[in-house]
Amino acid sequence: MPSKFALTPEHVFPDFVLKRLPSPRFWARVQRCLPAGFRQRIAQELLSPRLLGQLPADRIRFLQGRTLAIQCLDMDLRLVLTVEQDQIRVLDEKQTADATVEANTLDLLLLASQLEDADTLFFHRRLRMTGDTALGLQARNLMDQLPIDQINPHLGLMLNHFSRMAKAAHRARYANPH
Repeated sequence: MPSKFALTPEHVFPDFVLKRLPSPRFWARVQRCLPAGFRQRIAQELLSPRLLGQLPADRIRFLQGRTLAIQCLDMDLRLVLTVEQDQIRVLDEKQTADATVEANTLDLLLLASQLEDADTLFFHRRLRMTGDTALGLQARNLMDQLPIDQINPHLGLMLNHFSRMAKAAHRARYANPH
């Protein structure tokens, strides 16, 4: 729980700055300009043990020989993941997946940073799952229980701050003017 003296993005950046931060639609146009293979290599590097950290092999084995797609709807971005040799691998985005998890960028960030839980997003219809729901539930449980700040403290902190900034920008961009 943040202390009452913790600075939030709203304290650091006024609404007029937050409103001007690039939206997911902007990043959708940027990422579409990149070749699919390049996007795949970037995603693989972000999920590599060097950046993400070493994930416990027993926690990710459920994905061995299976495929999970993560669809970021407002960015038109699709990642297809599997596990090979106890490491997460990014496959071609056109590959069919056993299960698919879909949400907007902000909700996926909030889920990854553990600022929102999957059940809340699911019941508010901000997170959808199709295909093999058992596989999707195992992935969701991993996300809910993964101590990202212990695996890579710098990544955990960065993800937390970035998620809060994205949430504040979304709020500033779509707030009702009164």
